Amino acid sequence: MSTPHTDTPPALDDAPVLAHYVRGGFVESAHRASVVATAADGSHLLALGAVDDPIFPRSSNKPVQTLAMVRAGLRMPPAHLAIASASHSGEDFHLAAVREMLASAGLTEGALQNTPDYPVNEEAREAVLRAGGGKLPITQNCSGKHAAMLATCVVNGWDTETYRDPNHPLQQAISQTLAELTGDEITAVAVDGCGAPVMAVTLAGLARAFGRMAAAEPGTHEAEVADAIRGNPAYLGGTGRDVTALIESTPGLIAKDGAESVYAVGLADGRGVAVKVADGYPRAKPVILAAALRRLGVESPALAQLEHSPVLGHGEVVGAIVAVNI
Repeated sequence: MSTPHTDTPPALDDAPVLAHYVRGGFVESAHRASVVATAADGSHLLALGAVDDPIFPRSSNKPVQTLAMVRAGLRMPPAHLAIASASHSGEDFHLAAVREMLASAGLTEGALQNTPDYPVNEEAREAVLRAGGGKLPITQNCSGKHAAMLATCVVNGWDTETYRDPNHPLQQAISQTLAELTGDEITAVAVDGCGAPVMAVTLAGLARAFGRMAAAEPGTHEAEVADAIRGNPAYLGGTGRDVTALIESTPGLIAKDGAESVYAVGLADGRGVAVKVADGYPRAKPVILAAALRRLGVESPALAQLEHSPVLGHGEVVGAIVAVNI
């Protein structure tokens, strides 16, 4: 079956070059990207590219999805809220938390409908393969989100078989919360890689949502989710992950990486930052995010990790990915 042709969105077509892939002092490749930083009032502090054009935030949406579930009555320990917001690495502690979430709702792994996959973490993946195991829903990076979705359905008496349907009450609650936090209209809905709906909002709206959650008043549901992420960054990502290091090393910050080269950050003062690399390739994403955070005056030991992107030749460092025009 052929895919219908659609016009390239301005967020991709009009994106400026913001990173170079440099080998031996020669620019071998260039990455176009859009970057936005928003103030606590939602106005733009930095806008490179068509930042008011819709994108699919992919997994960068997850903290907002968790907020919608908490608003709908989901009650879980902070570590479980963090893994509900995660693209976890599939390490043992991640899988244990997902199983605990399911058990607390009277469910088993069989209820998960996310796409089976191997763990993201290399050691965990190799352990599965050495044991002769295969791809499973629980080891796929979105299993925490799906476990939380199922638990939210149980709390509300909603059908657990159809929880991925965009018209399901759970997905409608998520859509409403996403529209509220971003200040955007949901302009498109599709199926994410894990099988759940993914909803399009603007890049600026994504930044606004993260700034609002990071600066939320204590005692609010927004603050509950943000505090869970800050307090459990290893559950949001995993060992060696730059998103985990960024949260661990930067007081008050929340962050979430997403597929197709999306990254979103919220700062404690209400500022938000969002990045979308036009070609969807992830290698330039952390470098561009680090440059945007430095431009905003953010200081963190983790920025060096985000910027560390060596280019190799015969196993030796011969260049680097560097941010430009930020």
